Amino acid sequence: MKQCTHVDALPSPEPVPLSDTCPECLAAGTHPVQLRLCLACGYVGCCDTSPGRHATEHYKESGHPIMRTFEPGESWRWCFVDHVLA
Repeated sequence: MKQCTHVDALPSPEPVPLSDTCPECLAAGTHPVQLRLCLACGYVGCCDTSPGRHATEHYKESGHPIMRTFEPGESWRWCFVDHVLA
């Protein structure tokens, strides 16, 4: 089973979220379906089900590998590099 190779490089404590919603969606007047939090820098972006897919775009631009759900009651993390739950 493939494992994430990036968890050990995550900052501790977790970064403070830079916003409470996706700033690109807010600027465009669209609504994110669900939010993701970058565990490297605190960027908040919308998921791939949202029209903008800003969380994935943040990964592509920054190279920050792991985001976690930013939804209440959820705690999973996704590694974009290894394509696994981290």
